[in-house]
Amino acid sequence: MHTLYAFVLGPMVYASLAVFFLGTGWRIARILSRPAFAPTLQIYPHKKPSWLYALGDAVFLPSVARHNKPLWLALAVFHGGLLLLVIGHLELVWDFKIFQIVPHSIFLGKGLVGLAMLACLFYFLSRRLASPTKDISVPEDYLLLVLLSLVVLFGSQMDWARSWFGYQTIDVADYRAYFASLLALKPVVSGLEPAGHSFMLVAHVFLANLLLMVLPFTKLVHFIFTFALNKIRRG
Repeated sequence: MHTLYAFVLGPMVYASLAVFFLGTGWRIARILSRPAFAPTLQIYPHKKPSWLYALGDAVFLPSVARHNKPLWLALAVFHGGLLLLVIGHLELVWDFKIFQIVPHSIFLGKGLVGLAMLACLFYFLSRRLASPTKDISVPEDYLLLVLLSLVVLFGSQMDWARSWFGYQTIDVADYRAYFASLLALKPVVSGLEPAGHSFMLVAHVFLANLLLMVLPFTKLVHFIFTFALNKIRRG
């Protein structure tokens, strides 16, 4: 078990990051190397500054709001929760004072953020089980949603144990020591292994590693190109 934990929390993290960055670079290089597309992709009236309108399209998804308000709400909650989880993970790495403008415990939301994101993911999955979304879905769509759900579920379990049941065997200092060792290229996991919910931690990191490795080669890579595509549509 020690060897498995050490592999998932150490070498596999480096491998997943390498695959993510190399894969993302490969996808970008492939797109840039394609022949120029002659017809215009602009579908909106040209308004200046176009980059600002494109940013608004990428962040607020107005076209989705016009055509499918429940989906827009779920996307808004999911992406908002994702932002809060990113902040929470950054706070596990370092004490960023800017995030504590509004004092809070780590993570933000006391377990509710993970619960809200899970509800959104189940909604996204349920949409793909019924027509017309089912008719245009492929196996990758279901696998990605299941993988995302498992990443959030195992990560949230640790937060729920601490926030709702007062059970905590790994504190912020332990996480920061672990991340510091990763950055130093000398991963130390001994402080995490004896934890009562160490299985949840290893499962969460293992699934997150898998997600990072497959992300550049799936539809999830859209987050890199969202602004650029909206800029093209805005002219």
